Amino acid sequence: MRKKSIVTFCIVIIAAIALNLVAMFGLPGALSGTYGGMLDSNTGIRQGIDLAGGSVITFQANAENPTDEEMESVRSIYEMRLNSAGYTESRISIGEGGRITIEIPSGSDAGGDGTELSATEQTDAAVELLSQVAKLTFRDYQDNVVLEGTDIASAQSLYGQPSQNTNSQYYVQVEFTSEGAAKFAEATAAAAAQASPNNIIKIVMDEEEVSSPQVSERIDSNSCVITGNFDAESASTLASQINSGNLPFEMQKISQETVGAELGRDALPTSLLAAGIGIILVMLFMVIRYRLPGLIADLSLLIYVGLICLVMGAFRVNLSLSGIAGIILSIGMAVDADCIIFERMKEELVVGKTVRASVEAGFTKAFSAIIDSNITTIISCVVLYMSGIGTVTGFAVTLGIGVILSMFTAIVVTKFLMRNLVNIGVRNKNLFYNTKKAVGGAENA
Repeated sequence: MRKKSIVTFCIVIIAAIALNLVAMFGLPGALSGTYGGMLDSNTGIRQGIDLAGGSVITFQANAENPTDEEMESVRSIYEMRLNSAGYTESRISIGEGGRITIEIPSGSDAGGDGTELSATEQTDAAVELLSQVAKLTFRDYQDNVVLEGTDIASAQSLYGQPSQNTNSQYYVQVEFTSEGAAKFAEATAAAAAQASPNNIIKIVMDEEEVSSPQVSERIDSNSCVITGNFDAESASTLASQINSGNLPFEMQKISQETVGAELGRDALPTSLLAAGIGIILVMLFMVIRYRLPGLIADLSLLIYVGLICLVMGAFRVNLSLSGIAGIILSIGMAVDADCIIFERMKEELVVGKTVRASVEAGFTKAFSAIIDSNITTIISCVVLYMSGIGTVTGFAVTLGIGVILSMFTAIVVTKFLMRNLVNIGVRNKNLFYNTKKAVGGAENA
């Protein structure tokens, strides 16, 4: 048992070192393309606009006194458009008087193909995407609207033969609502009754005619196809615009600027230095205060740091200055659970229990307090995230990840290491607390 515990302990130490190296610098060899570490700009942690720079675009509603519901609708449509186009790290905030501001960090994967656009190209592409009203209508030969966007349930881009006797091509398939299907049947019946060339149904997007197929008979169907000079990208864009819905009014761009990363370049090294100093001070405190258990807590803390870097890099978390603050705070909170556990252990040792019994009792008695305190923090993180404010959500995400991982390292990793320490034969109480001080305190009491 002792030999096995020594081997296990050594393996954990090696694993902790390896975990931190992988988290920082990525996987070796051919696997490095999958995860290149948190420092890799392509596969690691994404930097927010305050760290990496980017684009800030402000739009103004072309309407008098737009309601909160209308502005929230615009925000939702913009969010859907940006996400579908690859701007997944963008932040959208609603201002006063019908204004909406969009922040897009540099390096966003516009188009989703991994190609990184320059700041100017990124801003221009985003403005073009967001400026479109995306109002889809079906019209007869007299230009009367027979179907509107509200009659459409969904749209998707496809490749193949949209109908018989046609070549394979990119096209968009539109699904109607039940009311839309009835309107479409009525409109096609009316068009079929007209003589050529008036027997058409024009499909118009933002006042631009996409196609105008001729109709020879009434079509009772809950879908139709839109054909045109589409390639894969344009068909996908059109489908995304239809799915994102119609803007309730036109949005006009009133400002567009590219933000540099000067603030991030100055603040990031200082923040990282503060994090490093904080980790060292916490580790020193734990060893001085709790002796050998403190050393075990330090090893768990190293594993925690590696895990949080690995998770944030693997899931491409968007990191801002407020997010760094969340990480630094979570590092301090990471040892809170260990402090509760070790204090419970010390209480058991003082009353004369064995080291093994004290270790088990310490974790058992501290468990409910650890869970309760961390759950309340997680609830706070959820509330902060739901606020939707960019800097606040960044703080909430990193703090939430940190709290969850700190619970894991305290309840699982620290407990595992402490048990192995006892199995090795380390049972001298002086290594766990100051027995003389405890005895003196008990006598004075």
